[in-house]
Amino acid sequence: MGKIDRALRLLISVILVGVYFFGVVAGTWAIVILVFAGIMAMTSLISNCPLYSVLGINTDSKTKSF
Repeated sequence: MGKIDRALRLLISVILVGVYFFGVVAGTWAIVILVFAGIMAMTSLISNCPLYSVLGINTDSKTKSF
């Protein structure tokens, strides 16, 4: 996972958590948003996205995908 991809994932996570804490969403949607934000943050922090692996996507310009 490339640096830009990781940064965007973290930014999206922060925005989604902010949407939750400011009360823009509530109920089931709030839970879905928090879970999605958590997944985005975790994949960014570990620099690996399981979905990218399955689909063969590589956003890191330093490594070659085979």
